[in-house]
Amino acid sequence: MQLIKHWAATLEDYAIDLAWSPDGTQLAAVSADGPVTIFDPKNGTAQHPLPGHDNGTNCLAWRPDGQALATGGQDGLVKLWDTQAGQHTSSIKMDSAWVEHLAWRPVAGVAAPGESPASTWLAASAGRQLRAINPNGTERHTFDNAPKSISALAWHPQGSCVAVSYFGGVCLWDADDYVAQKEYPYNNGIQSLVWSPDGRWLVSGNQDPSVHLWIPEEEIELQMSGYEGKVKELSFDHNSHRLATGGSNECCLWDCSGAGPEGREPTMLPHESKICAVAFQNSHGLLASASQDGVVMIWSPERPRPLRATIKMPATATKLSWSPDDQMLAIGSEQGIVYVLKCES
Repeated sequence: MQLIKHWAATLEDYAIDLAWSPDGTQLAAVSADGPVTIFDPKNGTAQHPLPGHDNGTNCLAWRPDGQALATGGQDGLVKLWDTQAGQHTSSIKMDSAWVEHLAWRPVAGVAAPGESPASTWLAASAGRQLRAINPNGTERHTFDNAPKSISALAWHPQGSCVAVSYFGGVCLWDADDYVAQKEYPYNNGIQSLVWSPDGRWLVSGNQDPSVHLWIPEEEIELQMSGYEGKVKELSFDHNSHRLATGGSNECCLWDCSGAGPEGREPTMLPHESKICAVAFQNSHGLLASASQDGVVMIWSPERPRPLRATIKMPATATKLSWSPDDQMLAIGSEQGIVYVLKCES
């Protein structure tokens, strides 16, 4: 297979986040110094430059219907944008200075054009505060403060609860009545969280360094240690069988089928420098991994010789994101350049 450069565009600063709209018709990219740009994926044309946040933008998240984009910034604001019109529609102020994490509740079914299902809401965190925000930008609920600053958010795939991590553990908050369903103590810092697509596994990448797995429905916990450094990079494949992790110069693949990875030897996919991003396709089997030397590799984990393609970037990747149809890979970089590559067999 080949990775073919489709287009590239330059932001004003470090590309801190990027994401495809749910229908794949827009690509949003955030510059660390504040501005947000909405690109046309067909040709890389900037459809709308949005001012973003004063002092810097930290994160973005598309509403499930694709009709609005949420951003969080160092001004303590969560902002909602109409990306078709290129307009700011609402803001809500959080208690802490920096809004660091945003995640929309997944919803079943398809909303009518211009409408968002009433059951969805935005989870936003700033410092120790977690807030639920309605699709129109009004406050829905403010949760009890976490014991420490919130380090990651991850929604259960069915939208039943949102997992919230902090130094010392993870709490699962119910999405409808806002009570704590379960709390899992973990005596260290948690860097990242991810659910498997089937909702069976909740996984944290940790500072100690390790990867910890919970099966909430079975009250089972597993731990994999021995990483060279803290683990920030986590990604499940679409059928929940494989978990890709960073934390060293090798992308580590764990078999999460059946009883899970404990006691099994992982598959190691080598880079020449530390892994900085991993991303499985949405509904196919390819895995993209990036390392700090600017190399991006594409793998087919099920093959005896899994490496399919390699590309050398002029700067370290900050984010990897597959288009909804898995035909294109968007890459943000430390130089502020956004690349979109086409994958061709």
